[in-house]
Amino acid sequence: MPVHGIGHVSEGDDLAAMIVAAAPWLCDGDILVVTSKVVSKAEGRLVDVPADGPERLAARAEVLATETARVVAARGATRIVQTHHGFVMAAAGIDASNVDKTRLVLLPVDPDASARALRTALRQRYGLDLPVIISDTMGRPWRNGLTDVALGVAGLNAVHDHRGEVDPYGNELELTQMAVVDELAGAGELVKGKCDQVPVAVIRGYPAAPPADDELGARVLIRDSSLDLFSLGTAEARAAGLAEAAALPNGTGATAPDPGVIDRAIAVVGATVAPGTVFTHVTDRATYDQLAGAVPGWPAAANTLLLAAPPTPVDPFGLVRFGADVHRLRAALAAEGLPSTLLPPPPGTSATAALAL
Repeated sequence: MPVHGIGHVSEGDDLAAMIVAAAPWLCDGDILVVTSKVVSKAEGRLVDVPADGPERLAARAEVLATETARVVAARGATRIVQTHHGFVMAAAGIDASNVDKTRLVLLPVDPDASARALRTALRQRYGLDLPVIISDTMGRPWRNGLTDVALGVAGLNAVHDHRGEVDPYGNELELTQMAVVDELAGAGELVKGKCDQVPVAVIRGYPAAPPADDELGARVLIRDSSLDLFSLGTAEARAAGLAEAAALPNGTGATAPDPGVIDRAIAVVGATVAPGTVFTHVTDRATYDQLAGAVPGWPAAANTLLLAAPPTPVDPFGLVRFGADVHRLRAALAAEGLPSTLLPPPPGTSATAALAL
């Protein structure tokens, strides 16, 4: 249900009083979905900027840099960034809509704390036991369109964890964790809209269980960086890979790599190396022992040998090209997760370089 009549919110306004005055029909168990913008306005999270022109763009860029923990992806003027809260969103959630043209609205400093404060005020001053969700609009990877999600929550579990439950077919659920507060935030947006100046929605009838720990809030929805498989945009990940390839460290694997993986790496660079350059994977164990033992500095932990030979005859420029081609192979191996160490070739072979894996 939409809450009409809240009106303009300014710094220092009492949101709890404004919501109760506009919705005297609230009752225990209702869930409040409050747009982060009115929370930010009440908390004074606004900055002054020029109304237009290049000065406004420069000021906005400066504010964006302040609110950004890291840039995830950039295309033209668009910036997808991670905020200091951990949210990944366009322009760090900075908003110029429904506010004076000389001001920008920033996200609340701590949306979970904002939700707890509002919930506490409603309970202590009005006797209302209401879970509170602070919501904002985000895009989604691989999908067009926007939806509201929860930035902060109090009085409600952010996630419904189904792991360990058994479905009707007898299968134990191992991965299912539903972000219920995001679903509720999205539902609330359906009646709030973007141009109707309805910053609060009420959800009634959801069977919410009391949270185990109200201090967890919505921060549990932020995926740890070590588990994030998509922490960069495509172009940024490619650029990072090229930068890493430019300075590959020496190393060897703990176990012998799959020969098919090595063949795949050789095939990847096959069309880019100089005609006549040959990479040989030594697979015969006796030959490996003989050649590896003849290479100065052969790492004791290595278990795979690759020989590299340039086209013959080779001139000084050809040797430079050969060095680049060997590095291409090392980069292709690294892309497969295989470290390598560049070493001199075994005496008595036609190779000019050896790779220990």
